[in-house]
Amino acid sequence: MTYALIWGCIAAVVALIAGRPFVAYLRERNIGKSISTDGPESHLSKAGTPTMGGVLIIAVAIVVGLIAAVPKDRDALLPIVVAAIIGAIGFYDDLGTLVGRAQREAHDRTGMIMKLAGFAIVGAVSAWILYDRIDAPRLLVPHFGAYDIGAIYIPIAIFVVIATTSAVGVTDGLDMLAGTTIAIAFAAFGAIALMQHQTAVATVCFVFVGSLLGFLWYNAYPARIFMGDSGSLPLGAALAIVALMTGWWLVLPIVGIVFVIDQATVIIQIASFRLRGGKRVFRMAPIHHHFEKVWHETTVTARFAVIGAIGALLAIALAAWD
Repeated sequence: MTYALIWGCIAAVVALIAGRPFVAYLRERNIGKSISTDGPESHLSKAGTPTMGGVLIIAVAIVVGLIAAVPKDRDALLPIVVAAIIGAIGFYDDLGTLVGRAQREAHDRTGMIMKLAGFAIVGAVSAWILYDRIDAPRLLVPHFGAYDIGAIYIPIAIFVVIATTSAVGVTDGLDMLAGTTIAIAFAAFGAIALMQHQTAVATVCFVFVGSLLGFLWYNAYPARIFMGDSGSLPLGAALAIVALMTGWWLVLPIVGIVFVIDQATVIIQIASFRLRGGKRVFRMAPIHHHFEKVWHETTVTARFAVIGAIGALLAIALAAWD
């Protein structure tokens, strides 16, 4: 436990120190985000805020993870490599959202299909490695123990990677929202891994927590830097991998309850708009934007973080249920 937590603290300090020159670098080169007019009007004032903060998070997590976790267990390399690959996809997406650059719609049909295809390929390779190469529990059920579900594990694992990556990406829409909720989720799986004596997996989890904490120093409202897809997508993918490595992917929707809610509201909104002649269920989707119409942005973030923390505590309790 001490080992994993100390390396999490080291990652936080590294990200905190590296964050200042990184933000300054982005500002000097006018690497700022273009704000879509489809979003809340209050966000228009954020145009030009540096983005791609995910590069800082993932870079720190990769370096510290390679130093701290991989020597403990080479299996810990999987979430790190997955984060790096999906991070590259997110980085490409972010390039299409910069002010003064050729705009590329990341959420049109072609863009979405290409991203999902990338997630599926990474998910398929990861699922095969988890199934054939890594000695990880196939399925752990609260109170009832472990089950080997055979080859059906592979399509389930692919779905877990795709769904989690997409859902975390959707949640990145307010200052600190994605950062706080994903940090809570990694902390929860870090605790679960420690309960199972998976020190390397726990170390990876807390290294991601630390990297996120360092980033959140600069992402605090009003944000000096945004996470971007270069952070939200790889963080979602890495979270899915560590959940699968612990065997507790069944409680992932509870740990990531905020991600599930946000993704579900997007699906509901689209379905309602298409099937009900343009009628909407929410004022704006994802639902965190709906609540922005009622509460201040910081209030939305704080309350969603509370919901995420409750979900994390419940998941840890279920994992500990004998």
